[in-house]
Amino acid sequence: MSAPVRRAALLVVLLALLAACSTTPPPAPVEPVRPVPAGTTVVTGPPPPARDTSCGDPRVSLTPTPPPPPGAMPAGSTMAAVVARGALIVGVDQATVPLSYRDPRTGVLTGLDVAVAREMARAILGDPDRVRFRIESAAQRIPNLLDGSVDMVVQAMTITCDRKRQVGMSAPYYEAAQRLVVPRTSPVTGIADLGGRPVCAPLGTTSIAALQTSRGANGRPPIVVGVPENSDCLVLLQQGQVDAATTDDAILTGFALEDRRLEVRGAALGSEPYGIAVAPQRTDLLRFVNGTLDRMRADGTLAAIATSTVGNAAAVPTVAAYAG
Repeated sequence: MSAPVRRAALLVVLLALLAACSTTPPPAPVEPVRPVPAGTTVVTGPPPPARDTSCGDPRVSLTPTPPPPPGAMPAGSTMAAVVARGALIVGVDQATVPLSYRDPRTGVLTGLDVAVAREMARAILGDPDRVRFRIESAAQRIPNLLDGSVDMVVQAMTITCDRKRQVGMSAPYYEAAQRLVVPRTSPVTGIADLGGRPVCAPLGTTSIAALQTSRGANGRPPIVVGVPENSDCLVLLQQGQVDAATTDDAILTGFALEDRRLEVRGAALGSEPYGIAVAPQRTDLLRFVNGTLDRMRADGTLAAIATSTVGNAAAVPTVAAYAG
């Protein structure tokens, strides 16, 4: 075969291959995998009853006792046992800006709840650094108190009648409100826009119940997506797997600080007074905690902590109610 003939034959083959390629459909695009945090679940079942008020005003706590000087706790008291141990054990979170999180520069726990816990250690032991933090999820707060793993929980724990039947709860040290956080580009302005749409909330919190009992303008409830940690809601929102997240406004403010593409919106879905929780039999510790909180309100310590961490001293109650 001569060279011109060979070149012509090769050209025919190339043209045939090009024609075949032009008729072959391109491969389908591969959808990116968007993993969800471990423990994420769609919360189903009937909504809980309206918030329980069988205990009256849940903010009312046991009458405080004047705190003795640090280190000089009454013999046989829960506080004396803490002094003997040498440290107060407190259940906290480690990923909720600005309440309780690790400073990325130092790795040290900081935030509103951490600062309050340190003041409790100062009041009992005379040293705010003599505290051992146990990292726990919201759902672990009560079990860890009941099995003695911690002395107290300072972890954005809303005071409710149901919780007061299980553990002792102090008077409020901070008054939060449940709201929504959404992308700034979202058309959502409130809960009325979220009927039938996925909304994230931390499991084991009052935020879940508020979502289950809410309805959008279309008459449908939101699809409630429960996660173990507050920060898991931030991840799902950033990935576009939920249309909104809801929990206490202090926590949502932290989301917006971490990601400027997010914005806190909507009217309050409920009030969230934070209290310090102790084991139910530790009434001496509960009265001591209330006395310490009273002192912190009076001398401005609580307001200063709220200003430096959350930036909202107005959310610190100026008075407390007691009985018993």
